[in-house]
Amino acid sequence: MNRVELQAMAETERNRQKAFQCRFLCCVGTPCLSAGGGVVQEALKQAIAVQGLDATVEVVGAGCMGPCSRGPLVRVLPAGGEEAIYEHMTPEKAGALVEAFAGPGCSSFPEESRISSDSPFFGKQVKIVLSGSGRVDPDRLESCVAEGAYTALAHALREMTPEEVCQEVVRSGLRGRGGAGYPTGVKWNLMRKAQGERKIVVANGDEGDPGAYMDRTLMESDPHRVLEGMALAAYAVGADQGYVYVRGEYPLAAQRIQRAIQAAERQGLLGNRILESRFNFRVDVRMGAGAFVCGEETALMASIMGRRGQPVPRPPYPAQRGLWGLPTLINNVETFGNIAPIIQHGGEWYAGYGTEKSRGTKVFALAGKVSWTGLIEVPLGITLREIVFDIGGGIPGGRSFKAAQTGGPSGGCIPAAHLDTPMDYESLQELGSIMGSGGLIVMDDRSCMPDVAKFFMEFCMDESCGKCAPCRGGTVQMVRLLQRITDGGAAPEDLEQLKELCLLLKETSLCGLGQTAPNPVLSTLRHFREEYDAHIREGRCPAGVCDLSGNSME
Repeated sequence: MNRVELQAMAETERNRQKAFQCRFLCCVGTPCLSAGGGVVQEALKQAIAVQGLDATVEVVGAGCMGPCSRGPLVRVLPAGGEEAIYEHMTPEKAGALVEAFAGPGCSSFPEESRISSDSPFFGKQVKIVLSGSGRVDPDRLESCVAEGAYTALAHALREMTPEEVCQEVVRSGLRGRGGAGYPTGVKWNLMRKAQGERKIVVANGDEGDPGAYMDRTLMESDPHRVLEGMALAAYAVGADQGYVYVRGEYPLAAQRIQRAIQAAERQGLLGNRILESRFNFRVDVRMGAGAFVCGEETALMASIMGRRGQPVPRPPYPAQRGLWGLPTLINNVETFGNIAPIIQHGGEWYAGYGTEKSRGTKVFALAGKVSWTGLIEVPLGITLREIVFDIGGGIPGGRSFKAAQTGGPSGGCIPAAHLDTPMDYESLQELGSIMGSGGLIVMDDRSCMPDVAKFFMEFCMDESCGKCAPCRGGTVQMVRLLQRITDGGAAPEDLEQLKELCLLLKETSLCGLGQTAPNPVLSTLRHFREEYDAHIREGRCPAGVCDLSGNSME
């Protein structure tokens, strides 16, 4: 396939879609499938068949639409009409929905089930990475091409040098979305200058933070966006081999990525002589085994090579000596999801979103005690208050906001006093938290902060690979101290020992897991010290969560 044929495929698919009187896009992402989305999709197809509308109405399996707690979701695209998303769909409602939009009677459908596109949930979002999610069929290359897939790659191969691609990414100000926030363009330029017979590009899809599913959703909903970003990176740095490392608990994401690779190879969009150029790039999928530590790049590389997933000291960095000793570029799945839009619209366009030091948008998995939970994409610099109360719809049940955990087990808790904090890398770090990969868990006044710290520390203890003593033993001792506090058996000196252990882990652990594991403890001590004192000195849990007689109430 060449550039002209790619454009023809896109035009053919757009014309095919326009020929339908109505199109029903059913969310087939994991959250909606778990709520019965697959059954709803089949019910819609049956209703269309019964009414003999197969030639004029189409049912499509699409990716995540955002408000996951409202699933199963169906987006309706009537020809010449206003699109809408319908929530909490059931097989019983499927026939009525078809009748309302495509049947001869054109009856009405309950408005209370309709989520308007101008809903507050969508009002402050800016979809760049997720612009195709919920609109394309992840299992049909033509559907993705009709929305612009591989257009940026075709432009780069024909009209840009590898150096120019790197410079456009530098100009965008994009920072790694996996958590560290390292400038992507700088990393690419270092990789481009690295010496080696071959080079490798890796997409890190091993997100393991509790409540986070940004990478999983992108791989499930728009896999060709990830693959195009990887291909652009490979062209920019001179690589010919790529790997998508998918978390073991994400079988659907792995299946869709694999099918997308095969479809792209059949059309000459991956593999040899891509788009009839001299550029070759092959991509393979590798599955993890569920180890949180494999999100760390050196442990990830060990896992890809079939070894035990444990980190090793750096330098050498992957760009110097990575997979099988070859220079290796590792970026997060979401990072690659930004690349095609940057090349297509320009680095300056992308840098127009966000703040001076945190450019662009960020995808968050909004979870916890908010009225609307799900996947959102917002400009960096938006305040926590806007996310919680505008997009999230506030705290349900008349409760009050207490804190938000960002960055997962490596992050920290932000209290109500800092609700107007901009969500950018520097502001979160100043508060003792981090951006992380994008997990955002909201807590109301019924949350006990020492208990929250214990939850995340237990997670880190379980996920420690055991290679270095500070993390292997320190996390165990910290869990014991936190358990003593929440059980009512702690003394004031236990708090001092807890803080000493936090500093020990931060300064002596081998990798990021151990170095950042104390963050939830340190941030809750910083912002909620009175709750620790109440447990230790007064023998009470202000939130009423802990049974200080020695038995948890949970």
